[in-house]
Amino acid sequence: MSKIEFRANNYPTLGVELELGLVDSKTMQLSSAVQTILDQLPDEEKDQYKPELMQCCLEINTGICHTVGEAEQDLSAKIKRIETVLDKLGLKLWWAATHPFSLWKDQVVTPNQRYLDLLELLQEMARRLVTQGLHVHVGVESGDKAVMLCDRIMQYLPLLLSLSSSSPYWEGRDTGLSSHRSKIMEGLPTAGIPTLMRNWSEYVWIVNHMVDTGFINTIREIWWDVRPHHNFGTVEVRICDMPGSLDDVLALTAMTQCLIVYLSREIDEGAYQHDCHPMMVRQNKWRAARFGTSARLVNSFTFDVETVPEMTKRLVTKLAPLAKRLQCADQLEHCNVIANRPSWAAQQRKLLQETGSAAEMVRILTEGSRLSKAAGSEESTV
Repeated sequence: MSKIEFRANNYPTLGVELELGLVDSKTMQLSSAVQTILDQLPDEEKDQYKPELMQCCLEINTGICHTVGEAEQDLSAKIKRIETVLDKLGLKLWWAATHPFSLWKDQVVTPNQRYLDLLELLQEMARRLVTQGLHVHVGVESGDKAVMLCDRIMQYLPLLLSLSSSSPYWEGRDTGLSSHRSKIMEGLPTAGIPTLMRNWSEYVWIVNHMVDTGFINTIREIWWDVRPHHNFGTVEVRICDMPGSLDDVLALTAMTQCLIVYLSREIDEGAYQHDCHPMMVRQNKWRAARFGTSARLVNSFTFDVETVPEMTKRLVTKLAPLAKRLQCADQLEHCNVIANRPSWAAQQRKLLQETGSAAEMVRILTEGSRLSKAAGSEESTV
């Protein structure tokens, strides 16, 4: 049995991972161009941008940050840098969790041994992973606390999914969902709502059992909606779709950081843990995936049904004093803006209805999410 060490970190350190699609500037189809992009970068920059399973996706990671403001500076610089590279290659970044009309069978797998092993193990379930998400890491002091936080934060995960929902289309059709990505991910054997665990030792036993029995190849193949990350010393929240703008990314990052710190302090103070039945979380996750910000979610304390704006406002108010201390009050408040406007999924549908063209919808949104101004063109906004 392997010994898995948790490299302790301290909250409120955080890190953000963006998975962004790559589209051709003319056709707006997904483009398997990640290696071409990476080849354009000097060696000292390449560790800031990473390929994913499919070559039509680019991952952009922050360094270790202490505030959401630091994360904004980090991401803004890296996104603008990569946009200049993409301009030369005739490519754009697609800020959404699925692409509306490109086909999964046309996408090329990154020729990395880990990914090839994953493809062999998961077969078609892996080939369908043409999706992009937002992952937020927040540092914690121990593996035991990381496991406890994964349990305590679960009841809040459906709200984060509602606020980020951006994947209504798949394979050229409207799925009727706001987050089809979350359903694709649930097709994986180790994804979705995590199992309940009591401590770090139990988590290590579960991981070793799955590796030793050949169920997974490595600990990196645990894709729960929230998971401990032993190398980074963090709790990693992975439930979110990729929002359609950096402002929304920062808002959800602020909510995640505040939640982890708030719950961590509750643990330190010995506060009673309110039990939330896993079925309640699953029910709310389905509602979030189906309806996005129009969902009506069940309050796990009162069992009343509430709108996403109501639930968001109450949570933002609860976390506001802490957000002020963490220097992310403005970003947290932006969650109320997200909750009270149409979701990114709804905005995609509206644009497609107005333009009659999925390619034009993608073009408008890619221009609207752009951070730097293209040479010789006017900045576009949605």
